[in-house]
Amino acid sequence: MSAAIAQIRRIMRTRVNLDIDVLRTFVTGMELGSFARAATRLGRSPSAISAQLRKLEDQIGLPLVQRSGRGLVLTEPGHALLSYAKRLVELNDDAVRAVRAPDLEGSVRLGLPADFAERWLPSVLHRFGKTYPRVKVEVHIEQSASLIERISHGTLDVALAWSSHPTSKHARQIADVDLSWVGPTSGTPARGGHSEPVLLVVADGPCAIRATATSLLDDAGIPWRIAVATPSLAGVWASVEAGFGITLRATMSVPAHLSVIDPTPAGLPHARTLPLFLHVADGQLHDAAEGLTEMAVDEALRLVRPQGAAVPRDP
Repeated sequence: MSAAIAQIRRIMRTRVNLDIDVLRTFVTGMELGSFARAATRLGRSPSAISAQLRKLEDQIGLPLVQRSGRGLVLTEPGHALLSYAKRLVELNDDAVRAVRAPDLEGSVRLGLPADFAERWLPSVLHRFGKTYPRVKVEVHIEQSASLIERISHGTLDVALAWSSHPTSKHARQIADVDLSWVGPTSGTPARGGHSEPVLLVVADGPCAIRATATSLLDDAGIPWRIAVATPSLAGVWASVEAGFGITLRATMSVPAHLSVIDPTPAGLPHARTLPLFLHVADGQLHDAAEGLTEMAVDEALRLVRPQGAAVPRDP
């Protein structure tokens, strides 16, 4: 046996085959921001989740997370592995769906708020189209209240919305989304002075983010006035860029030509998070709608949770 063949056989023997199930736990924990939440989502006990994380570190041979205060953050190897793990889990799921339903036809009706349209929708539609090439997707970009109403009336199959509602029976919170005050890059102050009201650019009501903005200012005793109300997110961004006022929006949706405002020197209250809910229609979803639901959650969590952010040490 030649030395080259012997070397190849040694390499083959030392190859590590990562477990998709373990990778899914790792990805889910980081995306949900909690390994306890991952245990609930995956139907496992916290001790089983801890065992899977230890198994993954043993397979890699390097620490993947480290303590940071009362939480865990990714190490450099953890950062690198998380990126590959997401792709491996996604590829696994897409392969299973594609093989099970290669000729599936029909349509899926998807609703989402405007904040997700630009950065979230293209990746979801691209992934869905590769897996279900014969299924048509209807996309409705509307206010959360309208989306929930559509779900309750059965005119949407799946929707992301900023709020829940008693009429939406099949809803679950999937993330807490960071909000930020946003202004023009010119550095125009949010207020002319302490006695001057904050000029707000908002979406037409009812709007959960608009209500949050006014509530934050009211709680802080800061006067405000709506300078522009517009039905579209594009109108919000254009009005802020033109200097009509500032707005409160999801941090992940802020365009590059605008600036996130540091609230303390600007005399603004610190923004809080807003819960994001997944709503599905009553009854049993068909395979394509189930697939779109899983992809919607995957991509939403990927967008709203920065890679490597601290995760509570709860396994």
